[in-house]
Amino acid sequence: MNEQLLADEATYCSFGDTVHYVNPPKVFAGCEGSYMFDEAGTPYLDLQMWYSAVNFGYRNKRLEDVMKRQLETLPQIASQYLHPTKIELAKWIAQDAQRKWGRPGRVHFNVGGAQAIEDSLKIVRNASQGKSLMFAFEGGYHGRTLGASSITSSYRYRRRFGHFGDRAQFIPFPYPFRRPKGMTSEEYADAIVAEFARKFENEYHAVWDPKTRQCEYAAFYVEPIQGTGGYVVPPANFYTGLKKVLDEHGILMVVDEIQMGFWRTGKLWSIENFGVQPDVLVFAKALTNGLNPLSGLWAREELINPTVFPPGSTHSTFASNPLGTALGLEVLKMTAEVDYGAKVRASGAYFLEGLKDLQKRHPEIGDVDGLGLALRAEICTADGFTPNRALLDRMVDIGLSGRLEYQGRRAGLVLDVGGYYKNVITFAPSLEITRAEIDEAMVLLDQLLVYAKRP
Repeated sequence: MNEQLLADEATYCSFGDTVHYVNPPKVFAGCEGSYMFDEAGTPYLDLQMWYSAVNFGYRNKRLEDVMKRQLETLPQIASQYLHPTKIELAKWIAQDAQRKWGRPGRVHFNVGGAQAIEDSLKIVRNASQGKSLMFAFEGGYHGRTLGASSITSSYRYRRRFGHFGDRAQFIPFPYPFRRPKGMTSEEYADAIVAEFARKFENEYHAVWDPKTRQCEYAAFYVEPIQGTGGYVVPPANFYTGLKKVLDEHGILMVVDEIQMGFWRTGKLWSIENFGVQPDVLVFAKALTNGLNPLSGLWAREELINPTVFPPGSTHSTFASNPLGTALGLEVLKMTAEVDYGAKVRASGAYFLEGLKDLQKRHPEIGDVDGLGLALRAEICTADGFTPNRALLDRMVDIGLSGRLEYQGRRAGLVLDVGGYYKNVITFAPSLEITRAEIDEAMVLLDQLLVYAKRP
């Protein structure tokens, strides 16, 4: 059956909407908790959970039950009409933001991460009287729509689609493992901030008019921890220094929480780990645990109130759909009933210790790091530093072959690859992952490394 499916996909499906990481592509038949299953019933421990969209485990019964109840009451309604959970979800997020940051704001919904980024671009362009230029980070990823591509650093996402006159100015992101020799991580972060601040010393650095105190750039787009860039965790002092420069020059900070939001780092929003306040915050993915498309943003009141951002400024037919908002509200209720952040941080610490133990036995693991259950392992040559993409590619292939073994049965392992050199395993396991499943992950990773290193 899979052979026919793959033949039909090759004939009838656009390849533009997907990426096949192995050849032939893997076909899955089921999922549960931390696992996906192929047609033979082989379990594949998933350590990327749909790019952090399924934070709370596959087939989470509580969330599925909410979706079923919503299907039986109000499954669909046009976005120009109101329904209770849209308002309740917006209120929850806005009140939470006000408690944390002392600022009133509003929530605006859409259906996908890149679409919410597009909405945020409209908000900051509107707030800056039409300025269309942005700062963003090298290694940053914000989506593949035209607007999101203009602030995503990889040229390969823009190359075939013409000239991008509004392309962002990309600023280096602090990458502690590959920092300059002789610097501490904190000194490295300070040096990047100082070099950015130098752009505002005088008019000849091309972004600042000191006579009018106006910047040509409207906002700085930030992933607090880089996702596709390799789950790079910046030094703790970095964002406080950067935000000071932005505030001094009237530049908005737009925080992209699409991959790191909803407790991935042990906080509801990953920016909370760094002691700064966003002006706009974009979210998606895990809001509905991958069960229904819903995204959105929070923005400060003065940027988004109806006087400055009136009705119809952006619109999507499926925005704030009731299946999505019901699920999103339940996600927030579910994680508020316990100290969910403490749970994630404890699991993350246990996972990180396992990775450090593997690192002792495999010199090819050059770096391990993480925050909560957003973790990284950088795969290198035996020198522990030179990027080794080929080795990681073999590991991914073996993991998806389903020919590993755990406790006497066949097993597979689902990994995600990221990083500037495509040599980083970016771990985003279920936030509900058990200690036993983490132990299994370490056994399977050890097998992968042993098999992949064989001549």
